[in-house]
Amino acid sequence: MKFSLRQLEVLVAIGRESSVSRAAEALSMTQSATSMALAELEKQFNTRLFDRQGKRLQLNTEGRELLPRAMELLDRARELESLLEGKSGAGSLRIGATLTIGNYLATLLIGDYMQQNPGSRVELAVQNTSAIIDQVAHFKLDLGLIEGHSHHPELEITPWVDDELVIFAAPDHPLAHKQNLALQDLAGENWILRERGSGTRQVFDAALRHQLSDMNVLLELEHTEAIKRAVESGLGIGCISRLALKDAFKRGSLVPLEITGVDLTRQFNFVIHKQKFITTGISKFLELCNQVTRGASRSDLIVIRKRDGAPVEYR
Repeated sequence: MKFSLRQLEVLVAIGRESSVSRAAEALSMTQSATSMALAELEKQFNTRLFDRQGKRLQLNTEGRELLPRAMELLDRARELESLLEGKSGAGSLRIGATLTIGNYLATLLIGDYMQQNPGSRVELAVQNTSAIIDQVAHFKLDLGLIEGHSHHPELEITPWVDDELVIFAAPDHPLAHKQNLALQDLAGENWILRERGSGTRQVFDAALRHQLSDMNVLLELEHTEAIKRAVESGLGIGCISRLALKDAFKRGSLVPLEITGVDLTRQFNFVIHKQKFITTGISKFLELCNQVTRGASRSDLIVIRKRDGAPVEYR
């Protein structure tokens, strides 16, 4: 063959990072060796795979077409290497999860996955929906677990498990414990919400923004725990996943505000690039996710059990 697996590794790393220096760091190579490997690959086939924009390298049309095929070949080579070494073949995984899933589900699922597949390696990125979608689209992540939707033409969305957002308040809030609340009862309240670009905010805005046109958004915060603390301190009311509020509702430090006629249901979804090769590791992780949620009608009702059969408590 005219190319080596190392040259393909360099191609993929530069394609992901858009930078020779960052690709070299990711591969534990010198910058000169990384540049030389790319130059030799392009010279051998008398082609250009990147457009040079200053210090940044962007894949051109031919490079974008080649990238997923190079990644597939490397993934298959790594699986072959694992099998030759007598390992399970699960390999490594780069998973992205949106904040609610990442903080309350993904780490437990990854722990279970690594117990079932000794020697496997998993990297987890926890960011909002738009960031996860962007990284999956650019092959920086193998798989995304997201709370929102995506209409990206190159990505495939698969439903996973139902979830529900809840409007909530501190227990001493004037609306707490009132029955049969309507949307009009929330007029004039201060809101503590997730930032724009998050799946939670997408669902909230779609359900309520036009019905509460004069909504006063006091704070926009990236983390659900920060929103919970702000609402507990009396700054306003919030709206996040019931999964994230499960323990607080149990303790009584926060209380749900049940609003008549408001639908805040949504789905957690898997997102993967349509051209991504489904490795053994990806397949096993998806199987575990579906197995754990089988029979759970909603995300806060999921139970992941330890090896001794005891349930894992979500906090």
